[in-house]
Amino acid sequence: MSSVHLLFGIHCHQPVDNFNEVVVNAINRAYKPFMKEVLNYPFFKFSVHFSGWLLEFIKEHDGELFSIMKELAKQDRIEFFTGGFYEPILCAIPSNDRVSQIKKLNTFIKKNFNQTPKGLWLTERVWDDSLIKDLVKCDIEYVIVDDYHFTSIGYKKENLKGYFITEDGGEQVKIFPIDKHLRYILPFYKPTSVIEYLNSLNRGFNEAAVIYDDGEKFGIWPKTYEWVYEKEWLKEFLEKLSESENIKVSLYKDFVNSQKSLGLCYLPTTSYYEMGEWSLKSDSAILLEKISSKLSHDGFSDDEKIFVKGSIWKNFLTKYYESNKIHKRTIELSYAQSSVKSKDYKDEMFKSQTNDVLWHGVFGGLYLPNLRDNAYRFIINCENIRYQKEQKSFEIKDFNYDGFDDVKVVTSDLITYFDSKCGAQMVELSLRDRCFNLQNTLTRYYESYHEKILNPKVDVIHSEGIDTIHNIKVENLDELKEHLIFDWYIKNSFIDHFSDKFFNIDSFEKNRFREFGDFANQPFLLDKTSTIDNIKFIRDGGIYGDGYNKATLIKQYSLLKNSILATLNFECEDNILLNYICEFNFHFANLKDISINSKPFETSFHEKSNIIKIKDKYTDKTITIECNKDVEVFVFAVNSVSQSEKGFDLTNQSLSVGFKYEFEKQFELFFKLSVK
Repeated sequence: MSSVHLLFGIHCHQPVDNFNEVVVNAINRAYKPFMKEVLNYPFFKFSVHFSGWLLEFIKEHDGELFSIMKELAKQDRIEFFTGGFYEPILCAIPSNDRVSQIKKLNTFIKKNFNQTPKGLWLTERVWDDSLIKDLVKCDIEYVIVDDYHFTSIGYKKENLKGYFITEDGGEQVKIFPIDKHLRYILPFYKPTSVIEYLNSLNRGFNEAAVIYDDGEKFGIWPKTYEWVYEKEWLKEFLEKLSESENIKVSLYKDFVNSQKSLGLCYLPTTSYYEMGEWSLKSDSAILLEKISSKLSHDGFSDDEKIFVKGSIWKNFLTKYYESNKIHKRTIELSYAQSSVKSKDYKDEMFKSQTNDVLWHGVFGGLYLPNLRDNAYRFIINCENIRYQKEQKSFEIKDFNYDGFDDVKVVTSDLITYFDSKCGAQMVELSLRDRCFNLQNTLTRYYESYHEKILNPKVDVIHSEGIDTIHNIKVENLDELKEHLIFDWYIKNSFIDHFSDKFFNIDSFEKNRFREFGDFANQPFLLDKTSTIDNIKFIRDGGIYGDGYNKATLIKQYSLLKNSILATLNFECEDNILLNYICEFNFHFANLKDISINSKPFETSFHEKSNIIKIKDKYTDKTITIECNKDVEVFVFAVNSVSQSEKGFDLTNQSLSVGFKYEFEKQFELFFKLSVK
């Protein structure tokens, strides 16, 4: 008699070094109660993937849960899947690092659970053929993707109830497609409905019902703890499952050994459908939704609409400047590892490759300052191993892969980068002794989901059509609208604005001032003879008032132990009375720890002065910026509105500081920025 083979798997992950209380909560409300419940049902076998660092955390902090998992492994009821130890997007890191991270998790699993993993959890199911050879090097036989990977190129859902074989250069790996409907209904539908669906898959050919989804759905997602445990959804599901004669609960390894493949396949570079939406730039994402809605209105079915799709995961690196900046720092560290003989360096570098901080969908991701702080802490830890305490370094290179030369300077106290394409601006200001990047800011981007706030009646992208975290109910609409301010330039430092007499703190914060120059977001030419004592950038641009006035701005930087000296020389072809504003942006762990010129910072600051001192209790540092001219100083808090699993988050990202100086035709300004 044929059966439906239920291949049940959960993936459990927390961002590396996430807040301790968040991880403990996930253990107590999802991971541990799930394991405790399934332990009581000897027939139930399942697969699991834990991020490597999360397994380490559980081993150290929750011996009970770790012991339960060891017991399940001893009973051969749990199959551990491997992956990148610190949960990177595998195709976004160098090949050698992929292999090393996978083997590191393999070793942990073998040592603690006496299993040699044959299955791999593919982070965010981001598939690329370039992975195959590295998977084979790690003795991986099968991986998990979405059925979307197949349907997007013409496969029918009813023909995906098993596994396929793919190859690259003759190297082979097996691929299981996750059943999307099963992913949507577990654990949100009643157990009887789930069992009915599973039975409906039985066509007499030993079909597989493939499910591998977030373990956080079983207790962490909103309202799921009450539903799954207090109202006993999981217990009832297991009871119903045990009574079914047509459903056989199997491990992936057993299914592979007992069943033939469904044939050969070749998959595109892709992830799940929603990831394709999220990785699109916002105007394109809205257009995609309009096209999809139009097709539905015109009678096209979901099967026909499947060929309308979004972008690929790596597009996040072009969508968000800050994401690319972190990613390219990790690439730089990876290529440098051959010259650094340190195990600590490699571990910190691997941690910096974690995926969460590089993208943004329904969870906070890039928008969470603590995740970016963690990423830079790992990066700076690596740099401190790479460079001796008193060692200086000066390097000209295209660090961010945009075709323009950048400058990196390391002193005993600071690590700084200057981006010639992005206005010759300072894009990193890292404190070596605190492992903290004061330039870890985030631009206020326009996101497609902001339409839910701006135009609540307008249909925009709905990630999934069920009552889960993907369907967000907008609350506090008016308050959110007030904070929806979008930047047309990246929030770095030493940004050059040219405006009129109407420039003030309000127009600065809300981006409503008139910009006359073309220097704030345009490339400068780097003088290749630059040195650590004189880094020189030049732009021949213009001032656009009633007409076009040719103008030149020369920016020169000199790096000292804990300070940056900047000389700005500007000249316009014709006489014109304007205000020049030099903008700085600084990131802090907590605005409540900030004082400006000895006064606690609240929401904004404005005074006439040629000096400003920003004291931060968290880093125990004071940022001092001095100007050689009398100027007006403006400061405001930069807040972002971003989508999250709870609805919308209002998050402080940085402080913006502007120095306004009135001039006619030309000026020469000196700034000294020091951190002590």
